[in-house]
Formats: sequence, structure tokens, C-alpha cells
Amino acid sequence: MSDAYAEAGVDTHAGDLAVELMKASIARTHGPQVLGGVGGFAGLFDVSALRSFRHPLLATSTDGVGTKVAIAQALDKHDTIGQDLVGMVVDDIIVVGAKPLFMTDYIACGKVVPTRIAQIVAGIADACAATGTALVGGETAEHPGLLGPDDYDVAGAAVGAVEADAVLGAERVRAGDVVIALESSGLHSNGYSLVRHILKQRGIGYSDTSDDLGGVVGEVLLEPTRLYTGALARLLDGTAGGSVHALSHVTGGGIAANLARVLPVGSWVEVDRSTWTPHPVFQVLSDWAGSTLASAEGTWNLGIGMFAIASPDAVDQVIAELDGQGIPGWVVGEVSTSARDLTGFEQGAKGVDGGAVRLVGSYS
Repeated sequence: MSDAYAEAGVDTHAGDLAVELMKASIARTHGPQVLGGVGGFAGLFDVSALRSFRHPLLATSTDGVGTKVAIAQALDKHDTIGQDLVGMVVDDIIVVGAKPLFMTDYIACGKVVPTRIAQIVAGIADACAATGTALVGGETAEHPGLLGPDDYDVAGAAVGAVEADAVLGAERVRAGDVVIALESSGLHSNGYSLVRHILKQRGIGYSDTSDDLGGVVGEVLLEPTRLYTGALARLLDGTAGGSVHALSHVTGGGIAANLARVLPVGSWVEVDRSTWTPHPVFQVLSDWAGSTLASAEGTWNLGIGMFAIASPDAVDQVIAELDGQGIPGWVVGEVSTSARDLTGFEQGAKGVDGGAVRLVGSYS
């Protein structure tokens, strides 16, 4: 029957080799809390440390990296997609103030190429290690006939923990709180369907060199998602941690919508565009599309990967601590609850009845 399975396009031996190649990478993320190693039916994680919590809550998140994988496949470059995956999943968990505990991944592919799978998983493991997350398991599934031999997609899920009275969110935000933008590394992992459409319309290939972008187009577009969890976890544990009231991960939906989700109903923020200059990649793509940066504010992060909302007296300390960990930040606005006309504001998003946000001014 195994020969028949191979004839159907599934190579179980290749799958076994892929597991062997990725074992060392995964092991680097394991501490004493991980039991059983790699290859079991389920990952085991010792959560007895949660007994020291007064009221522990578990936080969970799942995501993928979207059509960014098409560029990795086109360039046969697979060592950054793993970081994108971890960023998209784990950085959602820190938003509620939770520290990540463990993560699992899922890779679906048309054909298991062991070295390629190992590269993807190595990227996941490196990013897990950087964010203090144990990679406790995963699955690689071969789908011949459904996916092409060089096609794959990745997804992941993670679990974290937070004290019930330390959960961050809109209920902590007050009028006068200051909105701090945290710099992105580039496009991160959202809006790539638009990116790919622009390149197709312009007849630009991923392997082409662009003077405007300053390098090979696909390599610039594969700049990995910045990881915020480690730095933010250390910030929340420090003296300024109690002054951080909410965080927002700027992913699908863009700048205003994601910030609105963590603001209380009845509040509003005007984000001042003049406080930052979007990365060149955004301007170049907008120019190629014949559009403006403002028209992409609901699709791309335009240089802001995360927001932190903090009390005014802690702003300088928050910015200094994060900058010291390699994440530049700057003030973009202030939370207000005064009465005003909210026409033109983004109000809530993704089923959340949040506050109202709009971008004002011109980019510097």
C-alpha cells in the first residue's frame, strides 16, 4: 500500500527526512516545560507555573502569512516566511498583555522537499526563540493534485497566559492617553494581493532589480515581519508596564481600523501623518500603482507595525525602553472623549464596537 501511496504522489520517507532536518531547530525553543520532544502525536507543555497566578487566563491566536508565500516560492527563498508566521500569531497574543507559552505550525505543500520544509521550520523556530515561545509540534501535509510541486502554505497557532487583572485593552484606556506608533520593518505580511496585482500590471518580475526599491524586487518584498513580543513583554514587566493601557497590532485592515479596535466606545484619535515618513517600499509601490499613500492606509501598515497607548507621564520612558531594544517609536496622537463630528472616522472594526480613528495631515 505504501508503494501505491507513493504512486499517488505522497512520499512518506521525504516527510520523515524533513522531521529529522528540523529537529535541531525546534529543540532550541524547548525549555524544561516541554515534554516528549519532537514527533509525538501531541505536544506537551508543563503549565504548573500558572499555579503562581492569582487568576490565570489563557490567550490564543491563529494566523498565516497570506499570499506573501507566492514570492518566497518564486524566488526559492524560504528562510524568512517562518518569522512572518510567528510575528502574525504571537504578536497578537502580546496585544492583550499575555506572554506566549507555546506554538504549533502547519505546512501544506504539493510535494515535500525536506530541505525546503526544514528552512521554513528553522525560520519559525528562530522567531519562536526570539519571542520566548516554545515550538511544541506541527504538521507537514503533502497534497499532490491540490497544490503544485513547489506550492505551499503555512499557518500556526499559539497559546499564552496573562493575569486576569493585567489584561490590556479598551477598558483601560482613558482620555488624555497618548498613542505611540512602533515602527514596522516594511510590509510585514498584509496587503500582498495588492502588491502582486501592482507588479503584474506593471510587468515587473520578482527577480527584477529595481533602483527605486534599491535591490531585487522579491527580496525587498520578503523583508520579514518585525517581532514585537520580546521587547513588549520586557516593557510590561518593567516599571512602565502598568502605564501601558492597550496595544494594537497593525495587520489586515490597516492603520485606523486596527487602532479603533482597542479604543473605548465614545473615544476618538486623530493620527498625525506628519509625525513619520513611510518606508520607501510603500511610496514606490504607490507610485507604480499610480495612487497615493493615503489610498493604501486601509491595506498596508505604511511604517507602523504596532501601537501602544500609554498614560502621558510614561510616554518618554516607553519610547526610550523600546528604542533601546531596537524598536523605534514616536507619538502620533492623543485619546479624546470630547464631543465632535466623527464623519470620516473609522469606527470599530472586525465586529468590535470600538473608538473612532482617522488620519490627518500629510506625510513628512
